[in-house]
Amino acid sequence: MAILVAAALAWVGYHRYVDPGPLAQDSIVVVSSRGGLQAMGQTLAEAGVVRGDIDFIAAVRISSALGMGSQVLKPGEYAFPAHVSLKDTVALLRSGKTVVHRLTIPEGLTSAQIVALIEAEPALSGTIKDKPAEGSLLPETYFFGLNYGRAQMVERMQAAMRKTVDEIRQARAPDVALKSPQEMVTLASLVEKETGVPAERPHIAAVFYNRLKQGMRLQSDPTVIYILTNGAGPLGRPLTHADLAVDSPYNTYKITGLPAGPIANPGREALRAVANPLVSDDLYFVADGSGGHAFAATLAEHNRNVDKWRDLREKAQR
Repeated sequence: MAILVAAALAWVGYHRYVDPGPLAQDSIVVVSSRGGLQAMGQTLAEAGVVRGDIDFIAAVRISSALGMGSQVLKPGEYAFPAHVSLKDTVALLRSGKTVVHRLTIPEGLTSAQIVALIEAEPALSGTIKDKPAEGSLLPETYFFGLNYGRAQMVERMQAAMRKTVDEIRQARAPDVALKSPQEMVTLASLVEKETGVPAERPHIAAVFYNRLKQGMRLQSDPTVIYILTNGAGPLGRPLTHADLAVDSPYNTYKITGLPAGPIANPGREALRAVANPLVSDDLYFVADGSGGHAFAATLAEHNRNVDKWRDLREKAQR
């Protein structure tokens, strides 16, 4: 072993082993285990990380002989800093600290939209055979390594949603009547699509609960949009009276109670809003022209709010 170390040192030289390397700028390189050390060295040399494969092999032998960490070099996608030394190059490959990719899923997307994001992510691999059920995917940021499976990503999102729904349901307010996790997700999806103002979510949830208790139809525009687009995305135009009359178990202008299922994938805060709604007598809400909503407990008050909204909209169109 001593002879091997001496020979390696003689070739590469101590300073070449620890001094800054030739890499001009930070670079990401995919290193494969196929072909052994020589192939790894060639890949790194072609990327400019090391001067040559023989330098790399000598550095591996030196670090092994000196007992510097794991003896196994792990393949993967690595971020090498500019002028990384041979010593640090080998250490990084032994650490297995590969590049971490992230995929952020915004709240309120449909399953079709989320699948499209997953399929468009180049760092993922494989295919998704079947579209996941609406409301089964938890929107958040997911971290993964290169070539992580797309189907595996869907399974992670589904497991995260099941766990989140279970935790939030257990912490729900005592007077909240939710028959099943599915109902909770369904109502949360309506809340998610109705407002982009986080503070309004518990208030929107309260309005829906109050209407359900009184047997009033929810009359939620996003349920109609979901029907018309089949969950593919925004409608791109205002709803018409004919749209509101479409026959569907999702049309909350035609049915009493919740729609047949979720119309999107709600995030944690929308789920929490449904589990712990605001205490309120309000039965109505309408856009207030500032990005939020004006709430009302009576139809007369609501009609006044609607008139205000129409006036604001007409002024904006002039």
